[in-house]
Amino acid sequence: MSYDFRESACRKDTNAEKYTLRQSLFNTQNIMPVWVADMDIDTPNFVLDAVKKRLEHPIVGYEEVPNSVWRAQLDWMKNHHGFEYKIQDVFYSHSVVASMGVAINAFSEVGDKIIVQTPVYPPFFQSIINNDRVVIKNSLKLDKDGSYSFDINDLKSKIDKDTKLLLLCSPHNPVGRVWRREELEEILKVCIENNIVVFSDEIHSDLVYAPNKHIPFATLSQEAKNITITAVGVGKTFNMAGFAMSSVIIENEDLKKRFFKSYKHVHFAEGSTLSHVAFESAYTNGDLWLRELREHLFNNYKLLESLCLKFSDDIKITPIEATYLAWLDCRGMGLSNKKLRGFFIKEAKLGLNAGLSFGREGSGFMRLNFAVSSAKMSQIVLQLESALKNRK
Repeated sequence: MSYDFRESACRKDTNAEKYTLRQSLFNTQNIMPVWVADMDIDTPNFVLDAVKKRLEHPIVGYEEVPNSVWRAQLDWMKNHHGFEYKIQDVFYSHSVVASMGVAINAFSEVGDKIIVQTPVYPPFFQSIINNDRVVIKNSLKLDKDGSYSFDINDLKSKIDKDTKLLLLCSPHNPVGRVWRREELEEILKVCIENNIVVFSDEIHSDLVYAPNKHIPFATLSQEAKNITITAVGVGKTFNMAGFAMSSVIIENEDLKKRFFKSYKHVHFAEGSTLSHVAFESAYTNGDLWLRELREHLFNNYKLLESLCLKFSDDIKITPIEATYLAWLDCRGMGLSNKKLRGFFIKEAKLGLNAGLSFGREGSGFMRLNFAVSSAKMSQIVLQLESALKNRK
C-alpha cells in the first residue's frame, strides 16, 4: 500500500483554526495560512475508519480508556524509540499544554523559577506566567551554520534554590533540532545536581528525519527516569489534534504521586470515546503511513530550502532535523518585525508565525508550516518566490 499526499481536502468551511482566525490574526482572508502546527494533509483512513466503526454502536457515553489503547502506545514507543514503561505509568491528557500546567503546579510553588530554552513554543512562557511562576530564559546558542545548541554555562549561571523545573522541547519547536545523547546528558547532569524536575515535551518525536534519532529524555538513565515527566501523543504525527488526546508518562513513584495530586484537581476524566479508538488505530496501523509522510514532508522542506538558497541574501532556512516547521532567518531583508510580517501577509499572501512570539531571540525570524499537500507546497513556494522577486 502507498499513500498519496499530492492533494488534500479543503478546510475553509470546517472551523479549522488556521482558516477561521485569518481575519483576526492577519486582517485579511486573502492569505494561505501556514502558521498553527497542524497539517493540511488528510488524517489517515485507518483512523477515520476506526471512528466510523465505533459509531455503528448507537450510544456514545462515558467510557474508560481501555488497556488496549495504552498497550498500542507502549508497543509504538518501544519499537520506534526504545522507550519501555508500564501502563500504570501513563496518565490521560487532552493536550501537552494542559499536562504542562499540571506539572508546573505539581513541582513548583507560586514565585518559583522555571527554565525555558528560547526561542520556544509560546505556551511554554504562558503556562509559567499564568501559574504565577517566574520565567528563566536559557537561550539557545545560534551557531555559525544556522543551527542551534544548548548553552550549558548560561543554564548553570541562572539556577538558584528557587529553580524547580525545566521545560524541555525535544525535538525542538521552532528550531527543528533533534538533541543528541551527549547534549541531553549535559542537561540531565545539571538538573540532577540542582534537584530540578524535567518536563519533556516530545510531541514531535515521530517526525524526525534520517539519519537523526530521537532519544526520549527518560531513557538516558535510571536517574533520568527519576526526574522526568514525558508528554507524547498522536496529534502531530497523524494530524489528530481535533481528537484532543495525548498522554503523560511518569515512571518514578514519588513524581507520580505529586503529579496526581495536581492532576485530580483538573478532572481530566477519561477523555472522548471516539478519541480512544482513533488513538489506538493510529498507533496500531501507522507505521507505513508515517514513513511515507516523513518522505513527503522532507521533500516539501527541500523545495523551500531550494528557494531560500536562490534568495540567500534575504532568507536563510535553519537546517531541519525534525518537525514540519521551517524556521526562517529573514534578518537579511533588513526589515523591522512589523514590516517583515507585513511582507509575508501583503506581498507573499502567506500567514506565518512571527518569530518574536517565540521570544526575543526570534526577532527577524518567521515560522512556516510546510505540512501541506504537494499541490499546496508548490503554491506556497510560487507565492513566496514571486514576492521576493518583486522586492528586488
